[in-house]
Amino acid sequence: MPSSQHLLPILLVPLIAILTYQATSQSRSGFSPLLNLHNDVLSFFPLVLLRLGAPVSLLPSLGISTTSIVEAYIKRETPIAKAGVLANIGSNGSKCRGAKPGIIIASPSTEDPDYLYTWTRDAALVTRMLVDEYGSGADTSLKSILDDFVSSQHSLQQVSNPSGPALTGGLGEPKFHINHSAFTEPWGRPQHDGPALRASTLITFTKILLKNKDAAQSFVTDKIWPIIQLDLDYVVVYWNRTGFDLWEEVTSSSFFTTAVQHRALREGASFARSIGQIKAAAIYSTQADNALCFLQSYWNREENYITSNTGGGRSGKDANSALASIHTFDVSAGCDAVTFQPCSDKALASLIVYVDVFRDIYAINRGIPVTKAIATGRYPEDVYQGGHPWYLTTAAVAEQLYDALTVWDLQQRIEITNTSLAFFRRFLDTAEPKTYTSLTDEYTILTKEVKEYADGFLAVNARYTPLDGSLAEQYHRDNGKPLSALDLTWSYAASLTAFTAREKKILPSNWEWGAKGLKVPSVCKSNTGPTVPVTFNVDAKTVYGENIYITGSNEALGNWFPERAVKLSAAKYPIWTATLKIHSSISFEFKYIRKTAEGKIVWEEGPNRSLTTPSSGHPETHDTW
Repeated sequence: MPSSQHLLPILLVPLIAILTYQATSQSRSGFSPLLNLHNDVLSFFPLVLLRLGAPVSLLPSLGISTTSIVEAYIKRETPIAKAGVLANIGSNGSKCRGAKPGIIIASPSTEDPDYLYTWTRDAALVTRMLVDEYGSGADTSLKSILDDFVSSQHSLQQVSNPSGPALTGGLGEPKFHINHSAFTEPWGRPQHDGPALRASTLITFTKILLKNKDAAQSFVTDKIWPIIQLDLDYVVVYWNRTGFDLWEEVTSSSFFTTAVQHRALREGASFARSIGQIKAAAIYSTQADNALCFLQSYWNREENYITSNTGGGRSGKDANSALASIHTFDVSAGCDAVTFQPCSDKALASLIVYVDVFRDIYAINRGIPVTKAIATGRYPEDVYQGGHPWYLTTAAVAEQLYDALTVWDLQQRIEITNTSLAFFRRFLDTAEPKTYTSLTDEYTILTKEVKEYADGFLAVNARYTPLDGSLAEQYHRDNGKPLSALDLTWSYAASLTAFTAREKKILPSNWEWGAKGLKVPSVCKSNTGPTVPVTFNVDAKTVYGENIYITGSNEALGNWFPERAVKLSAAKYPIWTATLKIHSSISFEFKYIRKTAEGKIVWEEGPNRSLTTPSSGHPETHDTW
């Protein structure tokens, strides 16, 4: 193998060829061909080295740091990613012919996989990025596209589809054809995150319009509020119902879904009050409290991570949790753990568990030290298209860390708890559960190391981004080759939001949506809806003073909190029994626990039990422990 000093001239040959080609192309377009060649070489060189397979460990010997790689990547990729997003928005986008105005396609790919549809969730997330650019003044020309988005969503809300009409479940339909017609083939439906995300995006947009006086109050109340209200009313009814999560593969409760539903209800209540919708505001506020209660149930105390999904036989270690954290980021809330803010102890502890699970799964990650960034995917059990890393999930890890750095910078301190200790000891092995102010050496070391770690994830994406800057959905776990859907809109948007987060910009969607100072209510209630009686029976022998309880993944069972578990009756000992009212047509998981007279809790061993309630009737279980 050639040494680094011999490798450099070898690698310069293709670089010069590429730049010469670019210069020639520019010359044909009327640009001075070599005017910025020196700057191009400096900025493009690290990316070429990566794409040619130069080991990351070699780059420092060539004077190339992770920071320089990331800054080169951001400089080159930002305009490409922005153009990639706009190309996928109808009707003027260059890669979405046939899409109506304001329709955001997932990808122009039409086979293996066919993504030429508009997903409510994806469109709302992409539009939030555009709203932030418009609202921060970075690109005021986006207003016409945002206006078209509003009109398109009003139309889509009224399209009758397999999930139903608008007022009876239709808003949970995940995707539509790009001409506004319903997609009627089999799919993972319903999905309850789309309406919540759309409501949040439109609320942010509307607040910007009113603040900048870019729209009359009457336009907001007559045109945009009805769209928001329909979505929020849907969330009120369906926030505690199981459905397909953002990966559309299993039906269960989903941390991401609950988190964005809580945000939508919380900011919806505030917005409704601001425009005089007092009755609606009260309803949204009540259900926001209940959703916040339910959100706490995803925390796995024993293993120190967020269980992102409660069903499907998975570990729950999932990008779902990082995505939830960045999309419910509220700078004013600091490192609040109740809403799992990016710098909260629970969000950081969960992030490191999620990242580490991919170290041995993907060949491209093997041999990389635990202090360094790697490529991440959706979840370790993933088999879709072979189960590979995703650009957007890897970028999300970087974004969460950048968000954390932003808050620490504002607070001028880092608070370490026993929960987050493992995360911080990854970067400073002498870290202790305490507060380090910005005047301490520990604060300086930790912020520097976390920044380097965050940059590493963007550097990983840079390594597997083609030289033309195009971003597919995934890249191969063995060789990093882009695969699956080409020009994925969400990949471009996720890269742009990570780039912005690195600059510590405080954007409209991340400021004071209502997360600050929240407390979990002492009594949590479920949302309204049809229920069925379910009788739980378990054959369990006990000793004197010991009782059997049941808890599980819904409010009726205490949301996995042992202190809220339901005590069973031993009237027919050794059969312990209880009859509870549970929402009809939902799936949930549960377990039995023993409580001793001294208060000791013993959980039932083995996997969680599961049950799906019928639309009517009186189901019973007959279990043995």
